[in-house]
Amino acid sequence: MTKPSVLPKSNEMDRRAALASAAQRLRALGLEIDEARREARLLLEHCLNLTPGDLRASERAPMTAADTARFETLIERRRRREPVSHILGQWEFWSLPFFVTPDTLTPRPDSETLIHAALSLIADRTVPLRILDLGTGTGCLLLALLHELPTARGLGIDKSAAALAVAERNAAALGLADRARFALGDWTAGLTESFDLILCNPPYIPTGEIAGLMLEVAQREPHLALDGGPDGLDSYRALAPQFRARLAPGGHALVEAGLGQAPAIAATLATAGLMPIGRRCDLGGRERCVIAKKTKE
Repeated sequence: MTKPSVLPKSNEMDRRAALASAAQRLRALGLEIDEARREARLLLEHCLNLTPGDLRASERAPMTAADTARFETLIERRRRREPVSHILGQWEFWSLPFFVTPDTLTPRPDSETLIHAALSLIADRTVPLRILDLGTGTGCLLLALLHELPTARGLGIDKSAAALAVAERNAAALGLADRARFALGDWTAGLTESFDLILCNPPYIPTGEIAGLMLEVAQREPHLALDGGPDGLDSYRALAPQFRARLAPGGHALVEAGLGQAPAIAATLATAGLMPIGRRCDLGGRERCVIAKKTKE
């Protein structure tokens, strides 16, 4: 038996109806209605090559047969648990567009907590700071800060050559390639220079919990960027002494934390000789960022 088309025929609907139908289907992924509507709108904008404003102004325009076929393909990809960011090929972070591939984590709003925290530490944004981003992925943390700090320069390091290619592409697209460089490496191994700021969003999901994550994450995002070992804290234990070695006196390290991990991370940083000076919460009220300082010697 031929499977019937789930979207109505093109002569039966306009763009608003297509959005409503797609959002209802995406609810089956376990999405809240607002998130399902948001994803459907993003996919339709991508399908029709429209800006959000263009789509709002033309919701009563009819869907052509070609429009419907393309949109159906995108919705089915999403229903097979492909992340929206992979379908679109990019995602927004700090109001900037970042290219995304299956070789990188999708930038998440929670990680913007590190950017807010870093900027709060900087009294003069014209100072030529040196920034290190460990496990850079798309480069979103480093590049967002360079966007805000016009004289800062930075280095992003990752174990994945494919991820570094994405970061370099993002730096070029954002006009920051002259102030950002990227290198293949294992955290700070081989580095001898010092930095005023070190940022890191390390793997922090306990190994045993990865299979229980949303399928979009567990099956589609790189485990290298997810797996934090049995308790999720392996990377922090490895990184804490490296932070101290590579920070300039008075410099700061800012790390992202998983749910409930901030106290243990702060203790680990203190054991390595750094001074924990604060924790910052994300928009959901969860402690998401731990800040430590290297005291002047």
